[in-house]
Amino acid sequence: MKALLRLLVSLVATLAGLLAVTFFIGRIVPFDPVLAVVGEHASAETIVQVRTQMGLDLPLGQQFLNYLSQIAHGDLGRSLLTGNPVLQDLGRAFPATLELATVAILIGVLAGVPLGLWAAVRQGSWVDHTVRVLGLVGYSVPIFWLGLMGLVLFYAHLGWVAGPGRLDISYEYVITPVTGLMLVDTLLAGDWGAFGNAVSHLILPAGLLGYYSLAYLSRMTRSFMLHELAQEYIVTARAKGLSESRIIWRHALRNAAVPLVTVIALSYAGLLEGSVLTETVFAWPGLGQYITNSLQSADMNAVLGGTLLVGALFIALNLVSDLLYRSLDPRTRQTA
Repeated sequence: MKALLRLLVSLVATLAGLLAVTFFIGRIVPFDPVLAVVGEHASAETIVQVRTQMGLDLPLGQQFLNYLSQIAHGDLGRSLLTGNPVLQDLGRAFPATLELATVAILIGVLAGVPLGLWAAVRQGSWVDHTVRVLGLVGYSVPIFWLGLMGLVLFYAHLGWVAGPGRLDISYEYVITPVTGLMLVDTLLAGDWGAFGNAVSHLILPAGLLGYYSLAYLSRMTRSFMLHELAQEYIVTARAKGLSESRIIWRHALRNAAVPLVTVIALSYAGLLEGSVLTETVFAWPGLGQYITNSLQSADMNAVLGGTLLVGALFIALNLVSDLLYRSLDPRTRQTA
């Protein structure tokens, strides 16, 4: 119970700190949300009236307390950019990012972990060098440049994949949104043409983010495996005559999976909030693009709501990784 209480206090304090930092930064940036509403040519009386209606004439501390009170009642405010409640906008934008990030992390895990394992086992060979070069390219080349080159080559020149967006306009108003996940909604509608079109739109941006995730996870997997293969228990296992495959899969990889779980969870969280450039290049109507457009329009309610959602995602995934870490490593349960 004490551990649970400490965890809850830590979660609340983290979210409150995140909100406070974002809120006060949003109030000192050189953007005036009042002008975003009334326009630059409005009269001084109109500006003063709207500022009072929005509560921006109050002290910053009072504004922050009022905002916390709104959040406690499940109200994130109304977006100045769309005119909709922020919660409604987030419910529409987040599934697009969730779908993109989930496919990307699956690509990264299913390809990056085996490649990192193979590179560690074959340390110094051509396999190791190839995997390291792939990781270096994934880290070094700007992701927006890869996205633009991918569109030019695979969409404009070869025509292998669909272009920006989530669906062609011919399918966009045919599919009724149920979950917000386009692959799921097209399957629920039983429209295989729309499903294929959604897959075609998803391949390039998800593959790009998946390659970025692959580069990171392969490097981390290689590092963790090299560390484990150099431990004394591996030498002992080999001295006992255990097969190399058993040593790698049953002993080294099992221990390397403990820190790798945390790396995968945080990488997934990073994809959920850090795919702004990819969403911009591919006109993907997700969370990153929504927050960016809101920030450019001085729509602080939307920015704060998006930041709160991102922070909650990071905290939730960090909590899940911590629980998995404890389940995989008995030493953490003994010291808890």
